[in-house]
Amino acid sequence: MFLNKSTSDRNFDDLSEKFARKVYGGLKGDIRLAVIWRDLLAALPSPDSDDGAHRPLRILDVGGGLGQISVALAELGHSVVYNDISEQMFMAAHQLASERQVVDKITWQQRPYQALVEVLEAKSFDLVLCHAVIEWLVEPEKLIAGLEFYLKEGGTLSLTFYNENALIYRNLIRGNFKVLESEFSADPGSLTPGTPLQPSTVAQWLERAGLSLQESSGIRVFHDYVTTQRGGHEDPQAVLDMELRYSSEEPFKWLGRYIHFLANKGG
Repeated sequence: MFLNKSTSDRNFDDLSEKFARKVYGGLKGDIRLAVIWRDLLAALPSPDSDDGAHRPLRILDVGGGLGQISVALAELGHSVVYNDISEQMFMAAHQLASERQVVDKITWQQRPYQALVEVLEAKSFDLVLCHAVIEWLVEPEKLIAGLEFYLKEGGTLSLTFYNENALIYRNLIRGNFKVLESEFSADPGSLTPGTPLQPSTVAQWLERAGLSLQESSGIRVFHDYVTTQRGGHEDPQAVLDMELRYSSEEPFKWLGRYIHFLANKGG
């Protein structure tokens, strides 16, 4: 198991431009957004649906980053609260919302997730998003209970996290055996999270918090393992289509660089 040597939660102010360029500036980001968006649309009613859910959903995005998901949900008519600790991420998300003309449809917060209790009420959200945050925390399990606090009964948590199994497998493929025999310590200047997590461990945390795991998907189940582009790998759309196809299939989804969990609270 990889051990986190960090003594504080991560703030991305010093890496925001690198994050935008390397994570969302290409196919990696396209795959991540496509898988998450597909899963969310399948799980949530539209605000103008005829199935009894004819209302905007109350949505909280914790660690909202560059704001793509928050903005897209606001465009669908939902009521969104965006939060990120990073000033640079906050500004980038606000700019995106302004460009898409939904800045006034989003409530903006910039604070540690622990401080949201000062401005938000318990059990007030239909959906809580927390994507690629938990693996950067010193005490990741505490975040799960913190997120559950804001969910209504029957509400949904959308959680993504860095998959320890994928990190192990990638190092095996590349022959980095010494990495697997020593304590893992991420470079402070890199975008590799300090706390890769086992899906089974995260599932246990969800259960202890009173959340029931409903769906799971893998994000980048083969893209990051490819060392030589040939055949279909030379076609970005073909790669995206195959990633979507296998992201929800056993056993491939568990090789995803990130895992996406959808969990429900109570009824």
